[in-house]
Amino acid sequence: MPDVRLPMVQPRAGGGPPVFEKVAVVGLGLIGGSIALAARQVWPAGLVIAVDNKDVLEQAMVRHAIDVAADEPYVISDADLVILAAPVRQNIQFLQQLHEHIEKPVVVTDVGSTKRAIVASARALPPHIRFIGGHPMAGAARGGFAAARPDLFQGRPWIFTPHTDASGEALEKLMAFASGLGAMPKRMDAERHDALLAFTSHLPQLTASALMASIGAEAAEALPLAGRGLLDTTRLAASPAGIWQDITATNADRIRIALDALIARLTELRDHLDDAETIERIFDEANRWRERLMEGRE
Repeated sequence: MPDVRLPMVQPRAGGGPPVFEKVAVVGLGLIGGSIALAARQVWPAGLVIAVDNKDVLEQAMVRHAIDVAADEPYVISDADLVILAAPVRQNIQFLQQLHEHIEKPVVVTDVGSTKRAIVASARALPPHIRFIGGHPMAGAARGGFAAARPDLFQGRPWIFTPHTDASGEALEKLMAFASGLGAMPKRMDAERHDALLAFTSHLPQLTASALMASIGAEAAEALPLAGRGLLDTTRLAASPAGIWQDITATNADRIRIALDALIARLTELRDHLDDAETIERIFDEANRWRERLMEGRE
């Protein structure tokens, strides 16, 4: 694709000093686009650089989400912070090429839903590229820049997974950056992250998709009769497959454990549908954990 550099928008007035003066976002989907929108809103004195396809960059310029845009990565050479916001395996590939585009010290993070693979890849980076894995725990049923919004991270956890003891200053700045966007930054080991997210993020998505596919295949004629319960339960089934192909591939071992746990519960239900005690026990347990989940959210 030929290089595209779109004109800068008019300078903005006011605002405090940015945590990072020049932030480059590689991939303006839901998360990357929301980061760009939020960063421009919170730190008007900063510069937001973006790398993506021409049509996405044009949308971002129309919404004043970015200052500088290009569809080639040379544009990130002066960035203080690079945020990799493409699907997981694309982020890993781009991470391995960063040294070709950036020669000065730079902090790099990502927003992927799995952390072990990219953290392992980061161990081979040259010293001037300080990578810390990241995962903002925010999302929506629909992806893409059209769904991006600046308040996406308000009150949501943003996990960072440093893998070296020398990441102290970079981690502090990243946590301040996340806080500035309204998120609640937390530190976690990459192994722990992938094990937990297999249950709290990856399993719900796969379950909703499998449930909707099963209903559609076996009872499509009943869909016009469906109530609010089915609509709420299958909201995640609208998610695009692209990013999830990378997530399942890079966290397959942990996701299998989560799926096995769910299958065991479903098997127990299937085998005891006429046993009131079993139904009551599982429903009571589910209700207790649901109450725990909703604490402080309502």
